This record gives sequence, structure tokens and C-alpha cells, in this order.
Amino acid sequence: MHFAAGHFALLAFSSLFSVINPISAAPVFVALTPGAAAAARRRVALRACLASFGILALFAAAGGTIFAFYGITVPAFQIAGGIIFTALGIRAVQEEHHDAPAASGAPAPGADPSIVPLGIPLIAGPGAISTMMVLVGQSEGVIEHAALGGALLANIVLTFLILVASPAIVGRLGETGQRIVAKIMGLITAVIGVQFVINGATSVLREILRTRGAA
Repeated sequence: MHFAAGHFALLAFSSLFSVINPISAAPVFVALTPGAAAAARRRVALRACLASFGILALFAAAGGTIFAFYGITVPAFQIAGGIIFTALGIRAVQEEHHDAPAASGAPAPGADPSIVPLGIPLIAGPGAISTMMVLVGQSEGVIEHAALGGALLANIVLTFLILVASPAIVGRLGETGQRIVAKIMGLITAVIGVQFVINGATSVLREILRTRGAA
């Protein structure tokens, strides 16, 4: 029981970390806070992390209700979420790395970028939301739900620490290092997505075989 909960906590943490990818978010954070003092950057990072935590926690809490309301089965969401997860990972591996967001998405001078675009969608983006929904569907019992909450909180705290240290991180990694990290995280994301699809498809096949056996 405890082993299963620990395994699920590790899966939840690694899945969220790979799709949130705070290391790749570091150069974007630096680009959106040019010339800001360390204290000001900490405040922006804190607001962004609190906003993203609230959004992801909301989807985690409402995930079961959404499933019940629309009659969505866990395997169906595992497969759909896995496909999205895999697509995000493949796109991250294939696309070129950019140090800053496109000009059309950049905030106006003097605007606060903490909620949009940092908190949403940079940290709590479609991939992170989909991952939360998949993990909610996979979690069973109070212990695994608590493990999921702990994994989310750990990722948000780690993201905050990385964003605060982002000026130093960006300087040390350089453009090549940032590109390598983005590719590795994209590959991990794609592999986890494939595993979600396999888990969902396996559950569906087991149910089909069980139904035919009972007939």
C-alpha cells in the first residue's frame, strides 16, 4: 500500500515536473522581468506560482466531478491525455528553442507578467492541466490524493526557487544548455505520454476480456 502510494507520488512529481519544465521557463521569466531588482523578481515569481498552483489545484479538486458529470472513464482520459502529452513532448523535441516569447505575446512595458503569461499558461498550461486530470483519474484513495497534492506543491515550490535563481541559471546554461534541457524534458514528456496511453488501452482491453468472459 505504502509502496504503491510512493510509486504514484514519484510518477505524479516526475510527470508534472517534465511538463511544467521550470528550467525552460527560466529564460522566459528573465526576458519578462528585464532590469528588475531581485526583490521585485521574487514577488513576480511568487504571484505566478500561487496563481498556477490555484489553477492546477482547482482542476485536481474538480477532476472527479467533471468525470462523473460527463460520464468520462479513467482509461478514456488516460488515452486522450496521453496523446496530448505525447504530442507536447514531440513538439518540444522538434521545435527550435526561443529565449523569449513572441513579441505579440509579450506584456506591455510596466505590465505585471506574473499571472499572465507566467502563471498561466507558462506554468499552468494545457499540458500541466491535462496531466493533473490524468493523475486525478489514476489516483485511488486518500493516500494517493494526498501524494498528488504533495507532488503538485513540491513542483510549485521548486518552480519558484528556479525562477528566483533564473538569472544565474540562464547565465550558466547558455543558449546551448537551455536547448539541451528543453529537448530532454520534451523526450521525457513524450515517453510518459506513451505510458499513459498504454495504461489506458490495457485497462480497456482487460474490461473487454472480462465482459466477454462473463458473457
